[in-house]
Amino acid sequence: VQLQASGGGLVQAGGSLGLSCEASGDTLRRYNMGWFRQAPGKERAGVACISSQGMRAYYADSVVGRVTISRDNAKNTVDLLLRSLKPEDTAVYYCAADRTIATLILDSREYAYWGQGTQVTVSS
Repeated sequence: VQLQASGGGLVQAGGSLGLSCEASGDTLRRYNMGWFRQAPGKERAGVACISSQGMRAYYADSVVGRVTISRDNAKNTVDLLLRSLKPEDTAVYYCAADRTIATLILDSREYAYWGQGTQVTVSS
């Protein structure tokens, strides 16, 4: 599967931004999906993940209450809505796919397929 993330940009603190990940080459219903981010000088960190049929979702503690992950398997897309953005949310955001759907884990080591990333910059 190939993944294409989009929707990043520059936003003021307190604002909102929607990211989208579009898949091609396979149907996303076969994959758990995750969003990760990497800030300059930091390791890649999990943001949120969602099960293959959208029944379960997990969020990193740092974004709980401010982020919503959703998916539309008919459209082969996974979205991430970021709200109440903070400067520390500035990072490159990546979507990723995990073919092992038995367990839902927000750990980058579990995800074999990655999109190219989209930059989110939050100004103070």
